[in-house]
Amino acid sequence: MQPNLSHLYETTPLWLDAFFGATTLLTGYFLYSMVRQVSKRASNRLIPGVLIWLTSLALLAYNQTFLHLDARPPGLVLVIGPPLLFIISLFITPHGRLWIEKLPLSALTVLHVVRVPVELSLYGLYLYHQVPQLMTFEGGNFDILSGLTAPVVAYFTFQRHQLSNRWLLAWNMLALGLVLNIVIHAILSAPLPFQQFGFDQPNVGILKSPYVWLPGFIVPTVFFAHLVAIYRLIKKTVHNKPI
Repeated sequence: MQPNLSHLYETTPLWLDAFFGATTLLTGYFLYSMVRQVSKRASNRLIPGVLIWLTSLALLAYNQTFLHLDARPPGLVLVIGPPLLFIISLFITPHGRLWIEKLPLSALTVLHVVRVPVELSLYGLYLYHQVPQLMTFEGGNFDILSGLTAPVVAYFTFQRHQLSNRWLLAWNMLALGLVLNIVIHAILSAPLPFQQFGFDQPNVGILKSPYVWLPGFIVPTVFFAHLVAIYRLIKKTVHNKPI
């Protein structure tokens, strides 16, 4: 079955682009604030690194690099590959594990509020024929619940101390499952050789600027926050502190 690519080169309204850009900045702010609590030096290095990466993705997407659907490897691999390799390097190296064990668990939890504006952005993309309905909360994507519950979980865990680490671990695992669900559907809805869903309206929005920042930065950041929290909770290295 051939995907409908009639909207492949259509643009989105400026207000939606600006809203998603602000969502990306919010994600960067949460990440910077979290890292700064561990090391000011690392946070100062983080800023130029993230800006270079985001700028590179935006320029490539603006030049329609990722819209070359016959490219091998697919452009999406070049978008998600580097962040995932960086995350893996942090977990497999002693220095990386030592560093992530210092990240504040409270900040790792609050960071997930960015998933609310992300889901609103996806709904906007759906209205403008850039992603299929199944990638929105109208189509069975319940990832917005992670963003809505994140501040509540953080409050009752770190401020009121009424939720135990077991409950926090369960929440992280459930929320990780929700983000993995949308990631899998997003990949299998993209107009790639292995596409399985969304043939009437493929997932073409994330191949464009600025929405390429979703798979290239926001999702890896969310994924990283969950992995660190789960790792910390399982290893019992958590020290509950107020947010």
